[in-house]
Amino acid sequence: MLLDASQSQLVLVDYQAQLMPAIFEAEAVVQNAVRLGRMARLFGVPAWGTEHNPSKLGENDAEIRKLCQRTLSKMHFSGVEEGLGEWLRVPAKPPQGNARSLPKHLQKPAAAPEERNSIVIAGCEAHVCLLQTALDLLEDEFEVWVVTDACSARTERNRDAAFDRLAGAGAELVTTEMVGFEWLRTAEHPAFSELLALIR
Repeated sequence: MLLDASQSQLVLVDYQAQLMPAIFEAEAVVQNAVRLGRMARLFGVPAWGTEHNPSKLGENDAEIRKLCQRTLSKMHFSGVEEGLGEWLRVPAKPPQGNARSLPKHLQKPAAAPEERNSIVIAGCEAHVCLLQTALDLLEDEFEVWVVTDACSARTERNRDAAFDRLAGAGAELVTTEMVGFEWLRTAEHPAFSELLALIR
C-alpha cells in the first residue's frame, strides 16, 4: 500500500516555540516538518497545523505555520477533540440548480466529494498530542501515516513508545523521504528535480 498525493492530507502537530527547545533532536525534526510542508505544496496536498495552548507554548515555527492552510488552536491534547476531523472531511456540496424539481429518474446522481482519507501526520510530543490525535483519527476511520523522522518528544523512550503503540493500533510508520517518493511515484514526474532539491 503506497501513499497517493491525490488522497493525502498533511497534519503538523505542535512545533511550538516554548516546546521545541526541550525536544530530542528538535532541529532535525523541524527541518523534516518543513520539508513535508514544502512537499505537500509541491504536490497539491492540503496541509494543516495544530498548536496546543499557544498562549503558554507560543506559535508553531514560523515556516511551518506559513506552509499550513490553517492552524488549529487547541487545549485538548488531541486535535480531533477540537474539530480537526471536520477540517479533514470534504464537506458535501449542496444540490445546484433546480434539478430537485425533476423526477428522480431524470436527476443526475450527485457526485461524491473527493475524499482525502490518508492523513500524513508528524509532530510533538509524539507520546502525547501526536499520539492522541493519530489514535482519534484512526478511530474516525482515516488511514494514518506517521512520519517518524519529523516526530519527537523530550525523551527517545517516550518517542519510541509512541511509535510502538501507533504501529500496534494500525498506523503506518514512514519517513519524510518515503512520503516524498510515494507522492512522486516516478522519476518522470515533472516535480522530480524539485523533490530531490528538497531532500538533499
